Amino acid sequence: MPEAGRRRVVITGAGTVNALGRDVPATLAAMAEGRSAIGALDFPDVERLSVQIGAQVRNWQPEAHFETRNLTLYDRVTQFALVAAREAVARSGLDFSGDAGLAAGVVMGTAGGGVMTWNEAYRAVYAEGRNRVHPLVVPRLMNNAGASHIAMEFGLRGPSFSVSTACASSNHAMGLAFQMVRSGAAPVMIAGGAEAMLCFGGVKAWEGLRVMSQDGCRPFCATRNGMVQGEGAGVFVLEERDHARARGAEILAEISGFAMTSDASDIVMPSVEGAGRAISGALRDAGFAPDSVGYINAHGTGTAANDRTECAAIRTAFGAAAETVMLSSTKAMHGHCIGGTGAVELLACIMALRDGIVAPTIGYRHVDPECDLDVVPLAARELPVARALSNAFAFGGLNAVLALERA
Repeated sequence: MPEAGRRRVVITGAGTVNALGRDVPATLAAMAEGRSAIGALDFPDVERLSVQIGAQVRNWQPEAHFETRNLTLYDRVTQFALVAAREAVARSGLDFSGDAGLAAGVVMGTAGGGVMTWNEAYRAVYAEGRNRVHPLVVPRLMNNAGASHIAMEFGLRGPSFSVSTACASSNHAMGLAFQMVRSGAAPVMIAGGAEAMLCFGGVKAWEGLRVMSQDGCRPFCATRNGMVQGEGAGVFVLEERDHARARGAEILAEISGFAMTSDASDIVMPSVEGAGRAISGALRDAGFAPDSVGYINAHGTGTAANDRTECAAIRTAFGAAAETVMLSSTKAMHGHCIGGTGAVELLACIMALRDGIVAPTIGYRHVDPECDLDVVPLAARELPVARALSNAFAFGGLNAVLALERA
């Protein structure tokens, strides 16, 4: 039972744009099939990169979604965020006109913001020798552009802002929005994350870290050799449960808990202790016993350090229940969407809770003794799931975990 003064929070709308699909049904179908969207990258100067694979949203046509006069304001990351938000709001059935929009707000996560705009501006100034950039470069590249444009499109006049915590950005954003609804600060919040850094500058920066794979993403596999970048957005409508029930809304899942921790130890190396505290905190906040959780959507990047650390953290937090919980990483399908990754991956949790389909960890070949948990290898599994966790762990030692249950 929720504590006194705590409102229950449900998800009544979901939307996405990612390499697997341009909407939620297409994405869930691809996840259930275990389909990979990772392939050769296609953008200027890609031949200069040592890493030339990624999960791109291919054949994206902004003109199909936006008026030409508005496109001058929208970086690719904002376009993804807006299209996903439109789907989420339409699915929720909410109308924010009039007083409904006064208290409602939006929290969006992104690590890089308008990276495409940065890339184009630097190319113009340094490569092409121009002395001017587009006058709207700053509004296009700022991290809060997606949140601001969503607020403007739907008339959301409540708390609206962006969160930037590297690869945990969207989990932090959704967790903060959850807390606002639970506390009564807002009856409805739109929340999620978006990223679009698949361009020469964006990939070149990640190459420097030497955590990128040149041949594919294989989370938890003994032969894993790094992450593969993706792009896209996931956006959700979070609503106070009684508010949703009163209007007869369809409920996709309930968010029951959230926790965030800091490793405070290393800027790039993950910590078993910090991740474990976030997992335990989310379980405690939700009132979940570890053995009641059926599925964990793992951060599961496919790097040597992340995967073994995450498995150790799950063992620490779950104890004996770690041997029976299903665990999978969908990044081998849609790539690592950086600041938007937790939002895209929350769809896998909803699919497990609502449809009883657990997305697989594809690309898995050989058991790693340090990651020897039930990683749902290669093929989806059809089993009823009542409770789930979604993990996100970021550079800078920032951890954010959401706890959900079947509506």
